[in-house]
Amino acid sequence: MLKILLFVLLGALAALAVHDLVQRRHSLLRNYPLLGHLRFALEALRPEIQQYFIERNFDGRPFDRDTRSIVYQRAKGTDAEEPFGTELDLYRAGSEYLTPSMAPRPVRSDPPRVRIGGPDCTRPYDMALLNVSAMSFGSLSGNAVLALNTGARMGGFAHDTGEGGLSEYHLRPGGDLIWEIGTGYFGCRTDDGDFDARQFAEKAAHEQVKCVSLKISQGAKPGIGGVLPGAKVNAEIAEVRGVPQGRTVISPPYHRVYSTPRELVRFLARMRELAGGKPVGFKLCVGSRREFLAVCKAMLEEDTTPDFIVVDGAEGGTGAAPLEFADNVGLPLGEGLMTVHNALVGTGLRDRIRIGASGKVATGSDLVKRLLQGADYTNAARAMMFAIGCVQAQRCHTNACPVGVATQDARRARAVDVDDKSMRVARYQEATVKSALQIMAAMGVDGPSGLGPHQLLQRVDPHTVRSYAELHDWLTPGQLLASPPDGWASDWRAADPDRFAD
Repeated sequence: MLKILLFVLLGALAALAVHDLVQRRHSLLRNYPLLGHLRFALEALRPEIQQYFIERNFDGRPFDRDTRSIVYQRAKGTDAEEPFGTELDLYRAGSEYLTPSMAPRPVRSDPPRVRIGGPDCTRPYDMALLNVSAMSFGSLSGNAVLALNTGARMGGFAHDTGEGGLSEYHLRPGGDLIWEIGTGYFGCRTDDGDFDARQFAEKAAHEQVKCVSLKISQGAKPGIGGVLPGAKVNAEIAEVRGVPQGRTVISPPYHRVYSTPRELVRFLARMRELAGGKPVGFKLCVGSRREFLAVCKAMLEEDTTPDFIVVDGAEGGTGAAPLEFADNVGLPLGEGLMTVHNALVGTGLRDRIRIGASGKVATGSDLVKRLLQGADYTNAARAMMFAIGCVQAQRCHTNACPVGVATQDARRARAVDVDDKSMRVARYQEATVKSALQIMAAMGVDGPSGLGPHQLLQRVDPHTVRSYAELHDWLTPGQLLASPPDGWASDWRAADPDRFAD
């Protein structure tokens, strides 16, 4: 029997070697039959080998092991503490430090909330400091969405639907929703892919929909659309998105509802009216400062503003994106936040608009830094995925997520136990906000309103540390209208409320 098995094995190897020699696709296998397969096997295992055996606790990407561990620990309700001091090189250029006070404050027991709703909003919403960022049903499994929304309901924070439409998985648990509308207008689109005002009004009237957001661009791939292959458009996804089953769906890179800053501002006002006065805003990955200033000018001239703006950093992104875009297009979150915050302050609009920050927010210190850079609240996507079991396998786009989070494979998705994972989402959010409040108390402030850019320091070289107040320009209210500073003057003059192009 053993001889037979050995004969079969050797025969199979010989057949594979012959195939390698005659095939024309892989040069390596033509020159190194059989042995070449070892190289492909090692290449396939490389990410896991790197993550689990080679990288240090603090230098992995996109999220290092320390960050993943603190999310896992908080989600499970265990201690998120480390002994023996930091492993970071605090003298490395670019290192950032929050400044503790010699007179710390008691830690608040009531997490503050942010009122979303400008002068044109009749149904404002009180937003938590940390919420679930945009992730669509379709990119995430039904069980993953159920766990996220159930956790949001339990913890009293908001859940952004992503641009894939309102599904039963978003609605069934009863958590607060931010309904995101992208260029495909999924869930409120006509047969030819345009915006359908009637459908939008009907779905925006859901009691769970607390805010509506128009997605202009997203962090990892600003300025490009998306393609959902027909093979993935099953009956359930087709119904949620309002598209034909089995047919490839293309999300264009641009919106049909506007082509100028003025048209954008007018459309946002129309959305708010259709939504019955609920808060309306837009999300973008910041690029041209001049273009954003053009939107500010349009707001001033039309005398209407969105209720919130979500700034997505170029380092963000749960979905797949071309490497060139992920690595090279768009501003990181910090620069994007400061651009939007200063533009709104300089035009006298900041008091009317709240700013959300989305992009690698995972810990309490991340949250505090974003508040210091100009945000009013934050959203987290990948950290929330960690809370429900994501292991950063980076196979989100393959439908082969090993833990059932980013897949439509029912066999894999069953791994997400909704009851258990929803508890983890709620615990993680609560612990992270509590951590942020502890840091603020250590800095001598009672809450976000006491924070300022002078409290965040950055090492610019081995011998020099500067605060954000010194490193960056911070405009005063109405400064662009009265006397634009030199660094902003040319962009302000060139900004046109009737065109986006530079």
